[in-house]
Amino acid sequence: MSPELVVAIVDDDSSVRRALTRVIRSCGFQVESFSSGDEFLRSVDDYEPDCVVLDVNMPEMNGWEVQSYLSRAKVDIPVIVISGEHDVGALAHAKRNGAQHYLTKPVDAELLLGAIRNAIASRGMIESRVTH
Repeated sequence: MSPELVVAIVDDDSSVRRALTRVIRSCGFQVESFSSGDEFLRSVDDYEPDCVVLDVNMPEMNGWEVQSYLSRAKVDIPVIVISGEHDVGALAHAKRNGAQHYLTKPVDAELLLGAIRNAIASRGMIESRVTH
């Protein structure tokens, strides 16, 4: 039996983390959630999730800083950026720094799940491991 695919959620808003966790788990993914970018980056030393859903606007270490760290450290985790603001400049920044997708809050569940599936598939994971 194949291990479950793991999606990390990094968002300082606990209600957003809970809502995203429910949606993502409902499709058979394992979910790890983190309240800060620093907390998430400390965990990457122990395990590497199959995908990360990363909020842009967080105190102390924002999503751009987390994404930049992952890129510099050559940690190959597909990133889906989420933000409360629709900003063409932020979208371009996210894509330039390797994000697979940029979604605005409130995040549509089907768009998010499709983005996660695409991000994991782009990493070369076996498609049959993703619950449809």
